[in-house]
Amino acid sequence: QVQLVESGGGLVQAGDSLRLSCAASGRAFSFLTASWFRQAPGQEREFVAAIDWSGGRTSYSGSVKGRFTISRDNAKNTVYLQMNSLKPEDTAVYYCAADNRSPSTIAVVTSATYWGQGTQVTVSS
Repeated sequence: QVQLVESGGGLVQAGDSLRLSCAASGRAFSFLTASWFRQAPGQEREFVAAIDWSGGRTSYSGSVKGRFTISRDNAKNTVYLQMNSLKPEDTAVYYCAADNRSPSTIAVVTSATYWGQGTQVTVSS
């Protein structure tokens, strides 16, 4: 069993940066693909980024590629999402997830086995 807890959300201005963290419990996390999703009010959940267990393969949505960076530290059982050049349209609840499928598959199926409770990111214009 894997439990995920996100942190680092908040209110920022357009152009600012923010780093989200996702702390995982359970040794299995080190062998899973970790990912970030987001959901804005009234919209469907959207894939943001994913990283495989080794950190060697990543996948990003087109809307964040070049601005967001996903990384992980397996020694700390933590995955990060560095968000730069934030835009108002990035406003959403951001969820951490874990799954045994590859980052490219997660990007397509937009689902995962384990989920965190989410952290709110609000970007003002």
